[in-house]
Amino acid sequence: MMMMMTETMTTQMQNCMNACMECHKICLETMTQCMSQDGKQINKSIMSLIRDCSEMCMMCMNMMMGGSEFMGRTCMLCAEMCDRVAAACEQMSQDQKMMQCAASCRRCAAACRSMEMMPA
Repeated sequence: MMMMMTETMTTQMQNCMNACMECHKICLETMTQCMSQDGKQINKSIMSLIRDCSEMCMMCMNMMMGGSEFMGRTCMLCAEMCDRVAAACEQMSQDQKMMQCAASCRRCAAACRSMEMMPA
């Protein structure tokens, strides 16, 4: 797979892929923790939001690795979903895992937004 890119673009993409990978992983960990907390069941809509975000981060990474023409729009949608999850998690500020998830989502959203100007 050969992609013609400048050095800075490669770094920018690498940063975005790393942020997506971390966010994907933390979203999964957060869901696992939420499901294991019996009684203190987390809001189902937040759970599905976190699951969707995790999936989106993975798709975003795959699009970047494949140099997809839809990469830019995928990154924008990923950023939007990450922001939604971060806002939801930030409502549960007493939960350390939720706050970790929120921070990771915020980083991922910022990295994805930096991809908006990238040519496919």
